[in-house]
Amino acid sequence: MRALQFLLLCLFSYNAYAFSDDTIVLPLNDWPSQRLLSTIVGDKIEQLGFSVDYLPISSSNQLGALRKGFVHIQVETWQTYGDGEYSKALQKGYIEDLGLHSAFGREDWWYPDYVEQLCPGLPSWQALKTCASIFSDGSQGNKGIYYTGPWNYRDAALIRALELNFAIERLANAEQLLQKLLQAKKHQKPIVMLHWSPDWVDLKIKGHFVEFPEFEPGCENDPAWGINTRMLYDCGNPKETLIKKTAWPGVKDKWPCVYALMKQVNFTADMISMASSLYGVEQKTEQQAKQMWLDKYAKQSKAWLEFSCPETQ
Repeated sequence: MRALQFLLLCLFSYNAYAFSDDTIVLPLNDWPSQRLLSTIVGDKIEQLGFSVDYLPISSSNQLGALRKGFVHIQVETWQTYGDGEYSKALQKGYIEDLGLHSAFGREDWWYPDYVEQLCPGLPSWQALKTCASIFSDGSQGNKGIYYTGPWNYRDAALIRALELNFAIERLANAEQLLQKLLQAKKHQKPIVMLHWSPDWVDLKIKGHFVEFPEFEPGCENDPAWGINTRMLYDCGNPKETLIKKTAWPGVKDKWPCVYALMKQVNFTADMISMASSLYGVEQKTEQQAKQMWLDKYAKQSKAWLEFSCPETQ
């Protein structure tokens, strides 16, 4: 990868890493599809004659980095909640929304289909109340373990509100979550975990999302809403996640040609799943994965460049 090699970053350490004022910086997050698709889009930007580099950064820190112009374009932003940090940053003009991809996502608790034989009643969440112990690893007594990553979801509040006998194990990144799933599948061991779709799992392993009480805004702001009238968050995540492109607000004026390109870039669910599979599960090198992806989606990705740069008109 052409990316500079950085230590783990947080918002307070960006100033230690200097890029040229003319370099367009793309963030690299902690899941495979985003990393591979960022370098694919980066190549397209370079084809237009611009300099590109990459900054490894967690998704939780990237809104601040976009606001400050430390990174300039995020090719795969997932917006689950309409009133979350993303929406607040948009309303204040800290970032710019460059539009939706064709792909829509879903993010919630998920299990492989063989688990239904061991926990009758799934995918209803109520089945988890009677068979939590089959998801135990012994470290928390008979509590089931829900595996997730370092991302900001409200799973602890959900567990409390729905009185589930579960503990949370947070893994460092998507790769560790992948290994937990592959090991569980190999031994046909029950597992329930965070899954986001589209992803490689959609292509490789059949499974189902747990169906919690359906999300409504009242679930997050009115304790009287829902099953537990004393607590918030007694519902699942929204069943539809918007997948967007996001930019530092200065991109349009500083690099209008690149801004126009990003309006053209569009990912389908299959494109995202394939990127995740090639660069995550199959563990191709970046160059191998990129070439295989471009071969498969040659027509679509070439169409991204079918526009006239504003500064050349």
